[in-house]
Amino acid sequence: MNVAVWIPLLLPLVAGPAARRLAEALPPRAAAWLLAGSAVVLAGCSTAALALLAGAGALQMPPIAALGHLRLPVVGDEVTVPAACLATALLTYVAVAFVRTARRHTVLTARARRAAARDGSAAGDLTVLQDPGPDAYALPGRPGRIVVTTGMLRALDPEEREALLAHERAHLAGRHHLFLSALALSAACHPVLRMLSAPLSYALERWADESAAAAVGDRRLAARAIGRAALAARPSARAGVALSATAGPVPRRVAALLAAAPAPQLRARTPRMIAAVLAACLALSAACALEAAHDLHGSIEVAQGEP
Repeated sequence: MNVAVWIPLLLPLVAGPAARRLAEALPPRAAAWLLAGSAVVLAGCSTAALALLAGAGALQMPPIAALGHLRLPVVGDEVTVPAACLATALLTYVAVAFVRTARRHTVLTARARRAAARDGSAAGDLTVLQDPGPDAYALPGRPGRIVVTTGMLRALDPEEREALLAHERAHLAGRHHLFLSALALSAACHPVLRMLSAPLSYALERWADESAAAAVGDRRLAARAIGRAALAARPSARAGVALSATAGPVPRRVAALLAAAPAPQLRARTPRMIAAVLAACLALSAACALEAAHDLHGSIEVAQGEP
């Protein structure tokens, strides 16, 4: 097993901060795709590297080598077996974390949907809860639901309610919960990727903010609705399983809506350099994982006596 197998495990330490920095220079939609996509690629390559290390060590075991009719040693790297033991332990941890994260998201979302169906009155995609505490959020599923309490409806005027509901509908239309799920599962595979969680959440909220502003045709109205909803909102137990207009750094989001210029573009030299670094990290991670797989395959062919 050559040194290439280790590189995908280390590159998230460089690519993560680069993706986070680059996202600040992109429009919200592009930033969300960048952060989620980068996390998935980095997590996939690092997990593949662990699997290759564990597999290389397993092939050194006589029972497994006998099954494949391999001549030992399959690979002549003296650190393969110790590295494989460590990789197997890490891969087990990754598998457990991945399953627990997926199960947690599924259970909490189902629980929130059952509570909304039990306690609320539905009309179209909207569910209204008889609750004096102001709250509003989008619940993914089939169909997606927008849940709002009577307390939140009373806290806003009719135009602000329209802007708030447009924000939540943008979350459902953009399937933003899939971005959050992809990042959560990626972070389960490589904990360093957790640093992208807050930037992704902000990018998704800004994406929905801009969609709401376009839907109501008034950026100031959208900013006012989000600000007033955030001031009125209360902490909610469904945090982490639903998307809400009151989440994230609201003052920063309101300031972005009130800014004269739209979302920033990638023009400066520094963001271009960061983009090049990130692209190189993603390409190198994938290339190294493929090279390690090719190297292991070649070793197996040699051990089988093939030319």
